[in-house]
Amino acid sequence: MAQINQFTITEAVKESFQTEEGSRFKFLLETFIDHLHDYTREVNMTHEEWMGMLMFLYDCGKISTPERHEFILLSDVVGLSALVDMINTRGGATEGSNLGPFYLDDAPELGLGGDLARGRDGTTLLVHGIVRDSLGNPLPGAIVDTWQADGSGTYPIQEHGQDKYDLRGKITADGEGRYYYTTVLPKPYTVPYDGPVGRLLRAGNRHAWRAAHLHFIVRAEKMRAITTELFFENTEYIDNDAVFGVRKSLIAKLEPVKKSEEFPFDLEKRPDAKCRFDFVLAPEG
Repeated sequence: MAQINQFTITEAVKESFQTEEGSRFKFLLETFIDHLHDYTREVNMTHEEWMGMLMFLYDCGKISTPERHEFILLSDVVGLSALVDMINTRGGATEGSNLGPFYLDDAPELGLGGDLARGRDGTTLLVHGIVRDSLGNPLPGAIVDTWQADGSGTYPIQEHGQDKYDLRGKITADGEGRYYYTTVLPKPYTVPYDGPVGRLLRAGNRHAWRAAHLHFIVRAEKMRAITTELFFENTEYIDNDAVFGVRKSLIAKLEPVKKSEEFPFDLEKRPDAKCRFDFVLAPEG
């Protein structure tokens, strides 16, 4: 140990861990140590820079709550979330996109045709489609878990005094794999800018705007769940989303609803506009 130097310390650190030979954990840990040490040597990191990095991570933890995960936000703005989504989209499934920092796993049930907006101001949007497997078969009983910002670009969870479960709901697809509900058309918004990630964006002279979108996690028995987002054609920031979440395959067309238009399902509230998006899930394994 007394003989190590800046070039031999990397192997010494890896050897200090008694990890199972050939395990995934050993591979992940040792590769991380390799890259971390290589980066530190490459940039000739100073004590001030090292401490600045640690304090940045400390601040990310300090501001995080069960309703706001600053480390997810950090992962988003540096493209790590998008990269992991891209690597893990396979089997013909709908492309993955960002989870974001505001997901809650215990959203209330929303019946088919229900109104997620619960009276909020804005354009009433019908969102509908079919959940299918990668062979095109519908998946009855699939769960569509959705959450979003409102018509002003704010998540209710960010507003003091608002119900954090507003604009969230879990919808169970019918016997044909169909899901349908109404909501308020979301607006673009800035990612949280009042914490360490906001400081990072300002230091890098980057904007914090996200293209308007809806979040989804879609699950079905014996299928791999997907986490993704739905964007809208010809809207702001679609080409420079702050967290690199937009994919061409996730952009839906917004269409106005005609006054005389009828729908093949019952809706709690008549929409002003509509968009269709079919989800595809790949088998587990």
